[in-house]
Amino acid sequence: MPLCAAVHHHSGGDHLHLSTYCRRWTDWVLTTDKRQRIRLAMAGLAALLMVCCLLVMNAVAAAGLANAAHVRVWTVCSVIGLIVVYAAIRSGWSRRFKDPSLTLAQILYSIACCAVAFVIAGPARGVTLPILAIILMFGIFGLTTRQMLGILLYGLVVFGVASGVVALRDEPGYPPVVAGAYVGMVVVVLLSSTFLTTRVQSTREHLRRQKSELARALEQIRELATHDDLTGLLNRRAMFERMQLEQRRSLRTGYPLLVAQLDIDHFKVVNDTHGHGKGDLVLRAFADTVRHSVRDTDVLARWGGEEFVLMLCDTPAEEALALLERVRLAVQAMRVPLPQGGDPIAITVSIGLARHPPADTLAHTLERADQALYAAKAQGRNRVVLEPGLA
Repeated sequence: MPLCAAVHHHSGGDHLHLSTYCRRWTDWVLTTDKRQRIRLAMAGLAALLMVCCLLVMNAVAAAGLANAAHVRVWTVCSVIGLIVVYAAIRSGWSRRFKDPSLTLAQILYSIACCAVAFVIAGPARGVTLPILAIILMFGIFGLTTRQMLGILLYGLVVFGVASGVVALRDEPGYPPVVAGAYVGMVVVVLLSSTFLTTRVQSTREHLRRQKSELARALEQIRELATHDDLTGLLNRRAMFERMQLEQRRSLRTGYPLLVAQLDIDHFKVVNDTHGHGKGDLVLRAFADTVRHSVRDTDVLARWGGEEFVLMLCDTPAEEALALLERVRLAVQAMRVPLPQGGDPIAITVSIGLARHPPADTLAHTLERADQALYAAKAQGRNRVVLEPGLA
């Protein structure tokens, strides 16, 4: 092997090994569960910001502005808190809570640490204000308005106690005016964070409502596009798409696929005698009667006017004939009452049935079912006729 090729091969192998090692290490630290990875990544970001704050406090101590021993104890306690949070999320223990990310617990602990830093930072305690703002920033998107109001009260109490401790220590160069200014800024930071949370929550709720309304509107559009408005059945286009799916399944499995054409007898007479409004009542009653007479696996659609199509899947011809006879008898026994009284409307139905051969087209099968339907009409109506050779 040439030297440059060997070097390239060796470099590629090292790169692949390093990539595999990094992926395994990342999976171990963040787990392979998608939601857990998100929780741990957010906790890691919070920890990274907290580490920056720890570095700032230790720099303050190194400059002689704060007691180094106090800062070291504070640093150890803060790090322990970070480790406990990571372990609780990484182990899955936090999943028993409503918020597995432990956002509220992290913020409460961090505010307490920030208040302690306010006490021990001495003349440099002003650095705790941006730290407090960073802590509250995580609550803006992860907490509810009620929780942020609780944090507001908690923060006021904790920093009130911290300010009292600082006042009791009577530090030189820390006049009451400066102490009041710090307390005022703490209140401003807490109030502004609560206000922002309220606004963000309001915006999120508005967007959630818009999303829900959009989903409902899309569902209504889909319903209107695929269903007949009068009967609630599938319309012609949606039925044909369903038949195409069943055609492919029948071709793959070899199970029989039967198609029946149903036509209400003398429906024009119903419209001419009682009006189109009563005719609509008859169509709805007919659709409900047929729907309750067939099986859940059968698919019924309004094909147009008083014509309907019924698709029977995985059904032998004998069973299909018995089912259609049951439909015919149910329709024959059906009575549609008139709103203003009088004799109810009675109707009958003629049905033509055809089998869909795997190699045939749906259009041809529908045509043969239609021919069987016309044969039923020619033989006196109110009957079921099978295409030749199906019985």
